[in-house]
Amino acid sequence: MRWEISTSALRSDFVKQVEANGRQNILACYQCGKCSAGCPVAHEMDILPNQIIRLVQLGMKDQVLNSRAIWICASCETCTTRCPQEVDIARVIDALRNMAYRERRSSPEKEILVFNRVFVDNLASLGRLYEVGLILGYNLRSGHLFKDMLKAPGMFLKGKINPIPPRVKGARQLKALVKKIEAKERGER
Repeated sequence: MRWEISTSALRSDFVKQVEANGRQNILACYQCGKCSAGCPVAHEMDILPNQIIRLVQLGMKDQVLNSRAIWICASCETCTTRCPQEVDIARVIDALRNMAYRERRSSPEKEILVFNRVFVDNLASLGRLYEVGLILGYNLRSGHLFKDMLKAPGMFLKGKINPIPPRVKGARQLKALVKKIEAKERGER
């Protein structure tokens, strides 16, 4: 396969948008590969972290935003820590996820979107993460009703999970903030 790259692609609106949203200089990356070598989930990705950056550098918007990799990224920031050019790759990937979400691109990783929705709902309703609610909500919404069910008693007995949701100060404010952000994403006031 042969691609032709022009200087207009290198300074395209897509590249500028990713740089602005991620607040990073994408062209600083010289493809050393340290980010990909350290990534704990690289084996699950269809394109590696350094390849994500290269595709952005080349203005290849559809290839990046339609990839599985941007949704599989665990945001652990190992890539960012390893980058000799100090490119915050995790932030760039987060910006790409946001772009894909705003453009309503369907993710090849449907369950990750379900998890993200349950996670945000969990935080918004309680003001912090409640693991039992997260697991139950995810299992219900993803159709994996009994997944990990046999692990729960052992985790409970070891004190790893609490069946009662925690009380947190400021939960109402966080819920209002989440609603405000979601309304802004939908274009409402």
